[in-house]
Amino acid sequence: MDIVEFESGHAEAFRVLNEAWIAKHFAIEAKDREVIENPKAEILDKGGRIFMAVANGAPVGCVAMIPMPDGGFEVAKMTVAEGLRGSGLGRRLMQRCIEEGERLGAPRLYLETNSSLAPARALYLAMGFKDLQAQPTPYARCDTWMERPLG
Repeated sequence: MDIVEFESGHAEAFRVLNEAWIAKHFAIEAKDREVIENPKAEILDKGGRIFMAVANGAPVGCVAMIPMPDGGFEVAKMTVAEGLRGSGLGRRLMQRCIEEGERLGAPRLYLETNSSLAPARALYLAMGFKDLQAQPTPYARCDTWMERPLG
């Protein structure tokens, strides 16, 4: 299993992987559509990064780093294919974000999630994220905000 930089050929897999997890737990919101249908314009062209987990040539997971005004990055659209959940792949994707954030000199990683996603929350806590007070968000499903200082 490799963690690779996003390429244009990954756009469909990025959309499909994200639609699958969001639709399983929540409604797909307008902001979701905007980002997952236009990853180049909404993430990469704004200075963000996307990493794809690839197994046997097929994308099986992804994560995005969206630049924030303070120089940090929002970790977003992180998911792993259903059959690989619990395999440690989510941890590898997050570690790649931490390493990339540090390499870029970002002060922090930030994320928004939902408290019902217990395995994801446990991963974030294990990787050094701490809870924040409520922040403005475009997502109706968001009820948990977290950050991890870098550097």
